[in-house]
Amino acid sequence: MPYKQTPKSLQTILPTRRAFVAGLGAAIASPALPALAGTNLSVEHVISPRYLGQADAPVQVIEFFSMTCGHCGNFHRLTFPSIKENLIDTGQVRFEMRPFPLDGLALRAHALARIAPKDTFYPLVDKLLSQQSEWTRADDPLAALMKYARLVGISEAEFNAAMRERPMLEAIVAERQKAIDDWKVSSTPSFVVNDDKLLSGNMNYETFVAELSPYGV
Repeated sequence: MPYKQTPKSLQTILPTRRAFVAGLGAAIASPALPALAGTNLSVEHVISPRYLGQADAPVQVIEFFSMTCGHCGNFHRLTFPSIKENLIDTGQVRFEMRPFPLDGLALRAHALARIAPKDTFYPLVDKLLSQQSEWTRADDPLAALMKYARLVGISEAEFNAAMRERPMLEAIVAERQKAIDDWKVSSTPSFVVNDDKLLSGNMNYETFVAELSPYGV
């Protein structure tokens, strides 16, 4: 069952949507630049589901993750490959990833993944999480992110436009706030199973399967 309330100690870590957006700095506060042809900055495209597996799989898992979260990176490097092979590819689990950015850099990395064509989302996320230490610790993290944008055909101009597209960025922040409001998500990675149960933490494969076993896995 979801937590009843968010502990007071987390309130400064998980600010309101307005406070989160307000703290992102001048780049977002600047007027939005025109959307360019190679990207899709529409709110509808950005927040539409990104999932792997059969749409009607009996077990539906939603992961809330942050691109800059080390625990999320470890989960996707060490645990997720077994989940995909044994649960997703076999038709047992539909696995969806939703953004829960913990900081401004994570927000921009989520934005990059979300403006790209949908068929590049999971390969790009996999690359960003598997190489997390390289771009998050770079002297210029945004310049490092831009290199990943080029891998999916997004130009420097398009990338810069996206990083200033306030409605799109606010839509991602709103998804984060919805996870807090609906499920009291307070850490990443967190998982909602069949709209019934909240799991949190960087679990190994055996623990993850054990948590899903009541649902028939």
